[in-house]
Amino acid sequence: MTSSPLLQDEPVAPEPPTLSQAEAFARIRLLRSPHIGPISYRNLIDRYGTAIAALEALPNMGGEGKRRYVAVRPDLVEREVAAVKRAGAKYLFHDQPDFPPLLAELESAPPILTYRGDWQLAARQCVAIVGARNASASAIRLARDFALGLAEAGLTVVSGLARGIDGAAHEGSLGAGSGSTIGVIASGIEIAYPPQHADLQERIASDALLIAEQPPGTEPRAQNFPSRNRIIAGLAAGTLVVEAAPKSGSLITARLAGEAGREVMAIPGSPLDARSHGCNELIRDGAILIQSVEDVLEALSGFTGEPRIRVVRAAARDRPRPVTSQPKPTAASSANPPDESDIAAMLSSAPISIDEIVRQSGASVAEVQMALLELEIAGRLERHAGGKVSRN
Repeated sequence: MTSSPLLQDEPVAPEPPTLSQAEAFARIRLLRSPHIGPISYRNLIDRYGTAIAALEALPNMGGEGKRRYVAVRPDLVEREVAAVKRAGAKYLFHDQPDFPPLLAELESAPPILTYRGDWQLAARQCVAIVGARNASASAIRLARDFALGLAEAGLTVVSGLARGIDGAAHEGSLGAGSGSTIGVIASGIEIAYPPQHADLQERIASDALLIAEQPPGTEPRAQNFPSRNRIIAGLAAGTLVVEAAPKSGSLITARLAGEAGREVMAIPGSPLDARSHGCNELIRDGAILIQSVEDVLEALSGFTGEPRIRVVRAAARDRPRPVTSQPKPTAASSANPPDESDIAAMLSSAPISIDEIVRQSGASVAEVQMALLELEIAGRLERHAGGKVSRN
């Protein structure tokens, strides 16, 4: 397949010599195709070597009955590339030199990002600041002051451009005069959300760094916010929660940070204010108690990729393990490897680890991964955090 003329006229992004324009176009097309997520994308690249080769192989995949798989049309990718250019944005691919190494460590790291602004801000040590949308006035002031102090200390402040704590964190870090902030959004790179932060989002894109995983034209939807949160947590050496209610998106970001081996920090609040309960629960479960900018700097000063304390959610800790009906281990061999129907029979609506599937099937990791890939492409598999999968 030849690359789009839109890509031939101007490079999509700074690229290493090995990434041709045709391969860049194929990568975008592969990731935008149905049922292809970050993990299946990487599995396909690992198996076939290039996105071009993976696209050629896709029609022969697709699970039960081997229905012909149809990738997204090339003209739709051409439109996307044109929209990225109109927005003044660029693409960054997961194996390019500028891709943040901490973000790349995530199992579900985004294979392709679009961005506006100074990408070098992501190369500095980053700290995420998140919290409630309906934050109290004192928490807003704390978030702004902490962000300013951290930016002045040379850190890049990452947040999600939401109302409340996120907006205050961005405003505070921009006040340092160095544009030391990264805004990660759940929509396309050209769509401002919430609308009242349109000016702030444009300022971040012009003076700092704005990042989007979703393709242009994507409106903010509820299912995209957890994906945005994993990028916020993945970019940062630590996540500071300023104020948050239980079961809030901020606690999802904190959990993702802990699962990724990053520091989780929280500012305590009054037990009489429901907006402080999330932070207090985090501290009870092992998060670092923060009272000053110096506390954050101390917590991150010796960061090695392994937090001193891992946050364990009480709900997950106390929840009984689901009992599922699963087949006994079979003596699979390379001469008779399992196909997707064998693996599908082991799946239920309860997530199970891939390691457990390997153990019970008796197959190799590569054989199980290939069968799971077929199921995912067929839309019959859902992936979960921690290397778990379930029937879709």
